[in-house]
Amino acid sequence: MLKCRTLWRTLAPLARTSSTVCRQNARRAGLNNGRLPACVPAAHMSTAPAGGGRENQLYVLLVGATCVGGAIYAYRTVKGDSQRYQDRIDEISSRPLKTFTEEPATPTQSEPPAAPSPAEPSPPAPDADPADPPSVWIASTAEEPAVEASPQEAAEPAAALIVEEEPPAAEPAEARPGVVAEADEPVIEASPEEAAEPPVVEPEPSPPSEPTPAELTEPVAESEPPAAESAAAEPAEPQLEAVTESGDASPASHKVSSHTPYLLIGGGTASFAAARSIRARDPGARVLIVTDELVPPYMRPPLSKELWFSDDPSVTETLRFKQWNGKERSIYFQPPSFYINAEELGSAENGGVAVLTGKKVVHMDVRGNKIKLDDDTEISYDKCLIATGGVPRNLQVIERAGEEVMKRTTLFRKVEDFKSLDKVSRNVKSITIIGGGFLGSELACALGRRSTESDLEVIQMYPEKGNMGKVLPEYLSNWTTEKVKKEGVKIISEALVKSVVSKDDKLEIQLKDGRLVKTDHIVAAVGLEPNVDLAKSAGLEVDSDFGGFRVNAELQARSNIWVAGDAACFYDIRLGRRRVEHHDHAVVSGRLAGENMTGANKPYWHQSMFWSDLGPDVGYEAIGIVDSSLPTVGVFAKATAKDTPKAATEESGTGIRSESETEHTASSPVASSAPSPTGVQHKDEYGKGVIFYLRDKVVVGIILWNVFNRMPIARKIIKDGEEHADLNEVAKLFNIHDD
Repeated sequence: MLKCRTLWRTLAPLARTSSTVCRQNARRAGLNNGRLPACVPAAHMSTAPAGGGRENQLYVLLVGATCVGGAIYAYRTVKGDSQRYQDRIDEISSRPLKTFTEEPATPTQSEPPAAPSPAEPSPPAPDADPADPPSVWIASTAEEPAVEASPQEAAEPAAALIVEEEPPAAEPAEARPGVVAEADEPVIEASPEEAAEPPVVEPEPSPPSEPTPAELTEPVAESEPPAAESAAAEPAEPQLEAVTESGDASPASHKVSSHTPYLLIGGGTASFAAARSIRARDPGARVLIVTDELVPPYMRPPLSKELWFSDDPSVTETLRFKQWNGKERSIYFQPPSFYINAEELGSAENGGVAVLTGKKVVHMDVRGNKIKLDDDTEISYDKCLIATGGVPRNLQVIERAGEEVMKRTTLFRKVEDFKSLDKVSRNVKSITIIGGGFLGSELACALGRRSTESDLEVIQMYPEKGNMGKVLPEYLSNWTTEKVKKEGVKIISEALVKSVVSKDDKLEIQLKDGRLVKTDHIVAAVGLEPNVDLAKSAGLEVDSDFGGFRVNAELQARSNIWVAGDAACFYDIRLGRRRVEHHDHAVVSGRLAGENMTGANKPYWHQSMFWSDLGPDVGYEAIGIVDSSLPTVGVFAKATAKDTPKAATEESGTGIRSESETEHTASSPVASSAPSPTGVQHKDEYGKGVIFYLRDKVVVGIILWNVFNRMPIARKIIKDGEEHADLNEVAKLFNIHDD
């Protein structure tokens, strides 16, 4: 275009001169004929010489040449661009195994070594540093011939060098930049043309093994070893540990693929539910779960419930428990055989779920679609789920009390906390639980039951007047407090901690009203703080009122990023923006997030439930907003032998009641025809009943007290959002008056 513009500037004066000459000739012809053509304007002054028809011919010739030249130039430009585009596409296609990294590898120039003769063994390659092992599931890998990268390939940015595990009996080969060494394999120097083509490797068949039940239900893919990526010589990354079901670890020597289609951050219930949902909709999906814990995903409710009532002395090792119905199960969702090895995930033909344990995500690059682990390993992803859960809160007076007090304080959340507290309860004389909510009351009942078998003093203190005083109405909170006392727990209500000091091998808890409590160990159960450490690096919004990552109706925080579980702050179409910290919410939100990661685009409308058991005889289930500051209406009836958590577990077949509740829907419930009381029964026994929580005369929360398998009805009542003139009639829907 620049050439055309220059040519036009050169020819423009000539064109204007020719035009002026034409107008002058026309004027002369008109004067000679005695008239002036109307279409010819007045003559303009011009310095051009007088001319004739020759100038007109020159004008036409120049204009035509300009048009032809412009057309030729445009054609050649378009053709050249197309050719360059096609060359670029061919270049990219010739390198299908290249991966992008943020920092290019530094090329190393060295003279190519001579081919080793059969008589001269190669010096052994230096072993990887075993001081800093990461964690991964172990499996054997196939052997691969060593290939020396060409100079052009080594100079390009590439991922970290992948080193395969060598057979123990084989002699190692010499390690060089850009070389994957295997013993007893020939070293071949690749030509520049061959270096661009990916090597074809035949996988080494692994020895046959007896299939486990989990392997029979989950298709097992025959995995191939990851292809060697060209790069300069770099230090080997820390290697991973294999985690068994009991949490033991053993060293491994493999590295994780630098890319995964589905990345799940967090190893809790929400992540596992999302992984199963993704695999259900996309059977060939490759899912990587990254967790800072040393064990695969597990359910948390038994840590404060059934595990404490186990008669097995090795329960802390097996982590198996008996449900109230007597059936035994593990806290782990699946055994280790359910998962595939993380280093094989990228080459697994049928995909699978891998767990990378003992690793924490410290940085998240949303634009680059990649994360960085605490060992500086980078993993890119296509779609990501953040299910980081939360961390237990602690009292500031305990944090300021010093290292000795902190050592004798348990913040209960993980498997390690259960093991630690179980050991402490067998070696001390006194334990004080600070907190009167769900977790504090459950642990108080569990430890109180153990105190009857040993010389253990269990104390529970909280600022409210009774147990679960922020949730239950006052009369029911007082009844629950008496129930906890019967379990052998000493209750100190309306207690505000002023200071904690370590003195004479005891912890002295000074209350603001002057009371002093001496104990050997403290359990702080004062709530949960959502884990939003990734918000800053990822640029994600954190809700200022409820905490957690703000997400839309589809649980999406940003493009290709979803959040589920305790860390998600979502909008409830009935109850407004909320953040829920319960098992059922983690299951359902994780499942929905997994579906949306595979393109479902479904909104989250589920009203999640939660439950709490004060031993095998008293339990309740709740849904919606249950806040003791709201007006409540309770309808109660006499309990029978089947109105206990134990009986409910026997009927449903599972102690994790949300597993059965979330599979049912409410459909035209039949109301009981038995007579019902006109209000709350004013007596000390509340066998079973329904408590309605109201906001503007509309039911926003329901507690089913020793009433089980009726949650779909409660969910429908809240979903309808209607005013009810007589809640006694609504209570009949739960059939609480039937024997």
